Amino acid sequence: MARTLLSKQRRRRSVGVSISMVVPAVLIYAALLVVPVIYAFYYSFTEYNGFPTRVPEFIGLENYRTVFGSDDMTGTMVITALVAVVGAVAVNVAALGLALLLKRTDRFNTFGRVVMFYPHVLSALVVGFLWQAILGPQGVVNTMLEKAGTDSLPFLSDPDWALWSMILVIVWSLFGVQLILYLAGLQAVPEDLLEAARLDGAGRWQTFRAVTWPSLASTVTVAVITSGISLLKTYDVVVSLTGGGPAGSTKTLAYSILAVSFPQRDIGLASAQAVLLILAAAVLSLTVLLLRRRAENDAESIG
Repeated sequence: MARTLLSKQRRRRSVGVSISMVVPAVLIYAALLVVPVIYAFYYSFTEYNGFPTRVPEFIGLENYRTVFGSDDMTGTMVITALVAVVGAVAVNVAALGLALLLKRTDRFNTFGRVVMFYPHVLSALVVGFLWQAILGPQGVVNTMLEKAGTDSLPFLSDPDWALWSMILVIVWSLFGVQLILYLAGLQAVPEDLLEAARLDGAGRWQTFRAVTWPSLASTVTVAVITSGISLLKTYDVVVSLTGGGPAGSTKTLAYSILAVSFPQRDIGLASAQAVLLILAAAVLSLTVLLLRRRAENDAESIG
């Protein structure tokens, strides 16, 4: 009887300690994330200039009508979606390919991993300025082309060229983290399955498709979601590389919020754009998770 009471008391104490450790983390999370999101939803239905002396005026869905009714805003959302989708695919393909090349542990591969991760260490603003000096009209590449007697290329001066150049720069700056994720995922692939596939006469592509790729399912999910969300909120590179130009061809939704709407003191419109960005990130995450679950269910039904 005494032992039972003592065990119950210990359980209560452990539960109390667990709660006391969790509550501060929950409060910090709510203060830093949940409360600002709630305020963003609230301000998105108001007209407000951000001054404390001004009371937000409720205007319903007017800010959202402005967003979807403006050709400039619609074009910005299309550019943001293009950057997120194309960039996420390019980042993950590049990261997975390099991870397969660098998965063996030796001096050369260790050096290669450090070099590939280095771009992520740099500030995104520094990355933009660096590539501005390389790809700009008077940059290194065009200077070398002119000295070689050929015409310079409009990397950042032509709308189409500027968009694709910006995507490539963002991919270059982001894929280091995904590379680390894929390297960690490859280390978890069962070696006995790889050996069994080789003994069965499977080639490299067959082994990758039948063993490595299914084992990387969770890693791919995390990598796609994290890279997609990072690309959706692209701002720093846009500021330092193109400034949203030329002619708004590289203006993303995050850039529009932070560099246009907020400086114009249009807090309601900026909040509506931020809400749409949050919803886009949520839709992206849910879509990737649903596709992964569907693929797993299909594999189980076939098996």
